[in-house]
Amino acid sequence: MKPFLQEAESLKTLLSVARGDAPADLVLTGGQLVNVFTGEIYPAEVAIVGERFAGVSTTPGTYRGKQTIDLAGEYIAPGFMDAHVHIESSMLLPAEYANAVLPHGTTAVVTDPHEIANVYGLDGIRFMLQASEGLPIHVFVMLSSCVPATDMETSGARLGVEDLATLRNEERVLGIAEMMNYPGVANGSDDMVSKALLGHGERKRVDGHAPLVGGTMLQAYAAAGVASDHESVSAEEALQKMRAGMQVLIREGSTARNLDALLPLITTENSRFCSWATDDKQPDDLETQGHIDHNIRQAIKQGLDPVTAIQMATINTARHFGLNDMGAVAPGYLADLVTFANLQNIQVSRTFASGRLVAEAGHVIAPLANKVAPPARGMMPAQLTEASFRIPAAGRRARVIVALPDQIVTQDCIAEVKVEDGWALADTGRDILKLAVVERHIGTGNVGLGFVQGFHLNAGALASSVAHDSHNVVVVGTNDSDMLLAAQTVIEMGGGLSAARDGEVLARLALPVAGLMSDQPLGPVRDALLVLLQRARELGCPLSNPYMAMAFLALPVIPALKLTDKGLVDVHKFSLVPLFVS
Repeated sequence: MKPFLQEAESLKTLLSVARGDAPADLVLTGGQLVNVFTGEIYPAEVAIVGERFAGVSTTPGTYRGKQTIDLAGEYIAPGFMDAHVHIESSMLLPAEYANAVLPHGTTAVVTDPHEIANVYGLDGIRFMLQASEGLPIHVFVMLSSCVPATDMETSGARLGVEDLATLRNEERVLGIAEMMNYPGVANGSDDMVSKALLGHGERKRVDGHAPLVGGTMLQAYAAAGVASDHESVSAEEALQKMRAGMQVLIREGSTARNLDALLPLITTENSRFCSWATDDKQPDDLETQGHIDHNIRQAIKQGLDPVTAIQMATINTARHFGLNDMGAVAPGYLADLVTFANLQNIQVSRTFASGRLVAEAGHVIAPLANKVAPPARGMMPAQLTEASFRIPAAGRRARVIVALPDQIVTQDCIAEVKVEDGWALADTGRDILKLAVVERHIGTGNVGLGFVQGFHLNAGALASSVAHDSHNVVVVGTNDSDMLLAAQTVIEMGGGLSAARDGEVLARLALPVAGLMSDQPLGPVRDALLVLLQRARELGCPLSNPYMAMAFLALPVIPALKLTDKGLVDVHKFSLVPLFVS
């Protein structure tokens, strides 16, 4: 992407075409423009030179083109933007991720690579920058602020302000990623204050992550310069954050689905302070649902004005992040656009990125290949045995994590657990299963143990090396032997997902890149994941994606009760707590 106005001759050529004095590289005729500035829709033709729009005219025949495409009445809108995503959570490398989302009209994403950063540190962020360089999708990066998210877990790296500062001035770095340690920010800890200050300045932003935070803590959080939040679960919570000056990123992903709850927030007066985000979206959902286009469709079906929904996917996000030549079909802007036939049910027919047709009829024109080798660093867990998963009964009553469908927040309860011969066991009849988090980065031997409800397994175990944010190995199971087998399978693959029952591995998906991503195309990754989800259902699990739900059981910055390799975390108290209670 060339900086606007950098080259005088290029600008003169653009102006000549804009005046109608010279032919454009491409002219789109017969379309209806969705103008995200005025909210209007009207017939227009669009002229493109290189990677930028030269002009837009309501008079047919204003522009001549070396190539002309007649849109036959289809709508023209800017390319869609995802305001907050972790590409690693797609389990795809950046090029394959682009292959997946470009046909759905996504031409730009703002990504926080803190998943791979928690495994590989700065090398992980550099890898994601390198692997996304030159793709026909704009991949902007926010520097991961919480590696690790807290000191109540073991990650593969630790990034201080000095580390992040080395990447601050990279062209595609837009600021500091979600400040998950919201108590540290609001209470003015030296580390969080220093990182927040890195995000201050021209075209830099500080992203937020403040679930259920309100009152004076929210005011202090916003005062630190935190400019957005994607964690609201109710319209009332989101309104508090908007009133504090934050951009509300309405998330609809594979695990957290907040669109329904937050739509009542949106009004004509405040919609410019709302953007769409996916946060985490897995291969099966990318293929069957789509990406940001899915968020737009769902909102329109529930009554949101289509133009408003499109503005939230385009100009709102661009302006929030200071991308002032993106997010609109207008003279001088980067020529990212989509076309579609039905405004009430938007199905993208063509995607143009930087002036080039890159996807049509649901497929990329020229599939992209991954060309950058990831850091070479394996997993280092301590030796596991069945005894690693045994829980000594220090009482009869224990804290239990309660997983909620389609949410990353959990509830907690205290329940009487099943005890035999001094050991606390899973109780499938009451859906109290065992939960373990195995440290896999530096060989500490840590295994956090607890109980979870909501998975309803009647046999077997599930395991994954995708466990936000430190990405240790998380295991849910009904018995110690199957939990051991599921965990060992993940470790032997160098990372991935598995399902086991009665000493047999039922299904697996290898994720050898940091234990987070596959080096395979979307198709094989999707197919392996679908088999895993089917096996989980056969074991009794009703969750749409238990592996995504498991991934957030180890994230100690999302209320209410979570488990790390160091033990059980009461997120409201932001401290470790004992499993058993008197």
